[in-house]
Amino acid sequence: MKTQGSPLLAGLLFAATSMVGHTAEVQVAVAANFTAPMQKIAAEFEKDTGHKALLAFGATGKFYAQIKNGAPFAVFLAADEKTPATLESEGDAVPGSRFTYAIGTLVLWSAKPGFVDDQGAVLKKGEFQHLAIANPKTAPYGAEAIKVLTRLSLLDAIQPKLVTGENISQAYQFIVTGNAELGFVALSQVMFDGKLSSGSAWIVPADLHDPIRQDAVILAKGKDQPAAKALVEYIKGKKATAIIQSYGYNL
Repeated sequence: MKTQGSPLLAGLLFAATSMVGHTAEVQVAVAANFTAPMQKIAAEFEKDTGHKALLAFGATGKFYAQIKNGAPFAVFLAADEKTPATLESEGDAVPGSRFTYAIGTLVLWSAKPGFVDDQGAVLKKGEFQHLAIANPKTAPYGAEAIKVLTRLSLLDAIQPKLVTGENISQAYQFIVTGNAELGFVALSQVMFDGKLSSGSAWIVPADLHDPIRQDAVILAKGKDQPAAKALVEYIKGKKATAIIQSYGYNL
């Protein structure tokens, strides 16, 4: 005597099999300043789509070199707009896939409450031993920090006190550990939902540096990866943009 399986069970098994067959992993290079929001976005992306984003964080300039040398990244979220545009022009990114996912904010921050005033006068007083920045040669936030000091006519005086991190995350760590009393970091590293997480800060006025437009692009290795396209579309969606804004970025 034969028994027939439940149509409902068969349907569920088919759906589960289909989902496994169509989900994939996508390797993503992410600018260090975007670490916290991207970790949240990746978790929601996996929950909502089944795709898994494998994240690597670092300096934009270093990622550029790695991509040119064949790194297996499918999507690149840079800390500037120039690098993705360059990759696109050089044939290393999918034409037309580039877009601005966030506009960053530069902040002078100290882990010590009251150390940094809300006008940035602490820079002119110079009563500190070390000021941390990201490497201006490879990290856009570091390059913009140098522009701020230059426009304030303080670069020559502060240059001997600069402590340079490989990327913005390392610059932040220098401040947290006390190796530098203060430094220039991304607002997203020290603020969430409009509140300063700790210490004291001065949000640098936009006229003291160039806009930090952060562009994303699908790389050549991601051209035929549905998960890469899905991630880019997800970053443009309401859930991801809400997360981005909660960390102090503009859109």
